[in-house]
Amino acid sequence: MMDVRQLSPFISVSPQLAPADVGLAASMGFKAIIGNRPERESEDQPANDEIRAACERHGLAWHYLPVVSGRIEDPDVAAFRALMNEVRGPVLAFCRTGTRSATLWALSEAPRLDAEAILRATATAGYDLGAQRERIQALAGEGGAPLQVAGKRHDVLIVGGGAGGQSVASSLLKRQPDLDIAIVEPRTEHYYQPGWTLVGGGVFERRETVRPMAEVMPKGVKWYQAAAAAFRPEQQLLVLEDGECLGYRILVVAPGLQLDWDAIAGLRETLGQNGVTSNYLFDLAPYTWSWCRTPARTAPSSPSRRCRSSAPVRRRRRCTGLRPLETTAAAGRSRG
Repeated sequence: MMDVRQLSPFISVSPQLAPADVGLAASMGFKAIIGNRPERESEDQPANDEIRAACERHGLAWHYLPVVSGRIEDPDVAAFRALMNEVRGPVLAFCRTGTRSATLWALSEAPRLDAEAILRATATAGYDLGAQRERIQALAGEGGAPLQVAGKRHDVLIVGGGAGGQSVASSLLKRQPDLDIAIVEPRTEHYYQPGWTLVGGGVFERRETVRPMAEVMPKGVKWYQAAAAAFRPEQQLLVLEDGECLGYRILVVAPGLQLDWDAIAGLRETLGQNGVTSNYLFDLAPYTWSWCRTPARTAPSSPSRRCRSSAPVRRRRRCTGLRPLETTAAAGRSRG
């Protein structure tokens, strides 16, 4: 279900849209959709081409103005302002959470609207852009250059709320319970990726590897549900996607890996069909099991193929290509 938040009668913003949302947006009276999220920013992100095609089917204008989270530069603001002057409204802009779109609007309106009015509008829509106050005032000619100052400071700041980041936090708190620890993680769900191999082997169900992030966050840890945007090590600062700055004494960086499926020609297009699979994707691990449990399936006998996997990893310390087949065999024996 779409989460549309109005900033003004002319523009509203939203978290990530799906192609199926475009028809609903048209029924709500929107005339144009602006995508502010770069293509393939995350594995579960809908393709912009599919959203553009949906816009064409429903008679909406499609505009693509991508900005990197936490790195909204003056040219980005100028481009957004120019687009607002040309596009026919009402307009619906989206990114991962809507924060980037709201920030672009706030900064583009700085020369003509009062800073307090801008911040009230974004706050009413659910976006606290107080960290952008100095920049808005600077763009409006009301103040000097924006300063980056830590609003909050922690003993230990961890970027990434996956198994690695949370394990570090739990281990440190076990040794020193009075530590002030914070984790920066934008996701609302926690995925236990090591369990996906067992899903591919028929040992686990996929649903057993995902839990709400709030349930697994270590007790006593401050959780910032936002993406990290920039590092300022010379000031011991971390900049979040909404511009807020967090200070730290010790910084732990554990954001995980972003797999480059396009590094192998044709891999992205064939994953999930014709027996091509990978346990590195939440959606594909069950396909591994459905394919492997067929009695006719056997492991490749050629030494040149035996240890290959679909995950594009540059360096491999140990061969794990047959692990799903080994767990499949074990699951088969246990089930008779």
